[in-house]
Amino acid sequence: MNDTNVSTTVLERLTEEWDALTPEAQKAARYVLENPADVGVSTVREIAEAANVKPNTFVRMARQVGFEGYEDFRAPFREAIRKGGVSFPDRARWLQDIGKSGGLGGLYADMAGAAIRNIEETFAGIDAASLETAAKAIWESRQVFTLGVGVNNANARNFTYLASTGMKQFHAIPRPGSTAVDDLAWADGDDVLIAMTCKPYRTEVIEAIRIAREQGVTIVGISDSPASPVVLNADHGFVVAADTPQFFPSSVSTIALLETLLSFVIAVSSEEIVERVEHFHKRRHQLGLYAEDPE
Repeated sequence: MNDTNVSTTVLERLTEEWDALTPEAQKAARYVLENPADVGVSTVREIAEAANVKPNTFVRMARQVGFEGYEDFRAPFREAIRKGGVSFPDRARWLQDIGKSGGLGGLYADMAGAAIRNIEETFAGIDAASLETAAKAIWESRQVFTLGVGVNNANARNFTYLASTGMKQFHAIPRPGSTAVDDLAWADGDDVLIAMTCKPYRTEVIEAIRIAREQGVTIVGISDSPASPVVLNADHGFVVAADTPQFFPSSVSTIALLETLLSFVIAVSSEEIVERVEHFHKRRHQLGLYAEDPE
């Protein structure tokens, strides 16, 4: 059976009802059991042709194991594809399928495909050892300045917010009413600057990196090209894929990388991080910042 994280419930139904199925329905069921990934990306006509049975055979088989029809039967398999439980070629076929649905289906397929592709390309080009080295530099630093302007300002602040639930030395810059270079005025070799910008590259980010390097700050650079001035001037450079069918550059892979980097920082940190996070959230509950579940 092909590897898939489709709930085994559907496949178990087929095996449990096997003896009750007609010989033609068994042919259909056998194809599903041996090729579960095909179900989520194929129309009833396509999968019937592949299984060498009539389309109605798949409909009857689906009903016999408790579904209203083929579309209902196919739903769990499509959900597994949506969650990334099968290979990229299978997801690509699924995207092509929804792209044929008319209306905004094509745009939906293009956007979903770009998001999946950006994340896969980003992590394919980054190895765990490089992330670990950067994470250790961050953890061992005195202060960490996370710099992003424009859309990356929100990404930098989100990263800093998450980090601050367990660590004290993180600062998102530029601070309100300030400039990045002023915020870095007293930074030195004990500090780290995480800076990010994609084409067209923001001059204030490039200038902040230049000044920070002169002051001995360790640079973690995130950009969309190995030739980016951000990556070229970084001690730890990471390239993210940011292609998108829409006008604005995609932040999907940048956010995914930042979340992964933070997870590495926590992994290489001391055990006190767990206690800090627990204390942080316990305090929030005590202050009534979280809505408690109704009894």
